[in-house]
Amino acid sequence: MISTLTSTLANFALLCTLTVSAHAADTIKIVSSLPRTGSANAQTTSMVNGIKMAIAELGAKIGESTLVYEDWDDASPQKGNWDPTVEAQNADKAIADAEVMAYIGTYNSGAAKISMPKLNAAGLVMVSPANTAPNLTKTGFGEPNEPAVYRPSGKINYFRVVPTDDVQGAVAADYAKELGATKVFVLNDREVYGMGVAAVFEKRAKEIGLTVVGTDGIDYKAANFKSLVTKMKQAGADLVYFGGTTQTNAGQIAKDIVSGGLKAKLIVPDGCYEKAFIESAGAKALEGRCFITFGGVEAKALKGKGAEFYANYKKTYGGEPEGYAVYGYESAKVVLSAMQKLHAAGTAITRAGVLAEVSKTKGFTGALGTWSFDENGDTTNRVMSVNTVVAGEFATVKVSGLDAGQ
Repeated sequence: MISTLTSTLANFALLCTLTVSAHAADTIKIVSSLPRTGSANAQTTSMVNGIKMAIAELGAKIGESTLVYEDWDDASPQKGNWDPTVEAQNADKAIADAEVMAYIGTYNSGAAKISMPKLNAAGLVMVSPANTAPNLTKTGFGEPNEPAVYRPSGKINYFRVVPTDDVQGAVAADYAKELGATKVFVLNDREVYGMGVAAVFEKRAKEIGLTVVGTDGIDYKAANFKSLVTKMKQAGADLVYFGGTTQTNAGQIAKDIVSGGLKAKLIVPDGCYEKAFIESAGAKALEGRCFITFGGVEAKALKGKGAEFYANYKKTYGGEPEGYAVYGYESAKVVLSAMQKLHAAGTAITRAGVLAEVSKTKGFTGALGTWSFDENGDTTNRVMSVNTVVAGEFATVKVSGLDAGQ
């Protein structure tokens, strides 16, 4: 009997050892879904670099588990931009891989609409470093079924570390008035993000006494917008607002405004806050006449942990980060912090656990200052900057909503 008991205990000990060893070899995956094909590549490469930095700071480990990061493209060569089919495939792939504990993305708000309900039903946390369309999380900005349609489980699994367009569009309109504009023409690219931010700008412009002399949705695949410029001249516009991105031809609009002789300022949102916009428009078409809003401040102006991020980024990659690099970094840091809390509590790192911890994020002190996720999954950070182009580089002209933690 003793011999049998001894043998049983030995086998149990061996089983425990094997179980611990198996746990030690566990892999925890974090994936991102961003447009890596097309002109957004420079911006998203910078964001991916930020994610990699956050993981490297932990030695790519949570306890004995190995952190593995996979950089997924949600764009296609055919579109040269994000592709609904590819984004859907990425979401499905993440759901099917039991090792995936977090999904960082998307870059485009339209892409988020594709993956949000899928990931929500699967209980997989999604943290966006760049989506700004308010209707993804708030009522009153889109269709009657938004945002409920993105939450089939009835719970929130989607979070974002960037301020939304109901803040950005209003800041842009207020700045238009500061510039002395009286007659504004509002354009959008007919995409979710562009239409949303343009609508907020238009609403705020009317509230503060600006005259909206025209609105239009463009075909962003058009070779040029010369006829549209003629229309804006005839309307007497002294400022043009374009709700869109570099990828939806903001650069061509800027060039045509200049070549068409329209003496109007141009304001564009954060989808154009990337070097690719300056390259596509040409600095001469932007300097002294174009202003770009951005949710946050330029990387070199970050304070505290943000300043540390900036210095480490330059040291690691040998160059300046694009505007959204720090948001990729912060997204990863939030997810990793949740995993670390689970490990410290001796709790298994599961999708449900990570989601629960991310949802509790309050008073998070990171590279973007001190902030929390609100009841919608949105950041409480409201810092916005207005930028222009000087000598071929972005330069900040105004910052609003700055607090002591930034």
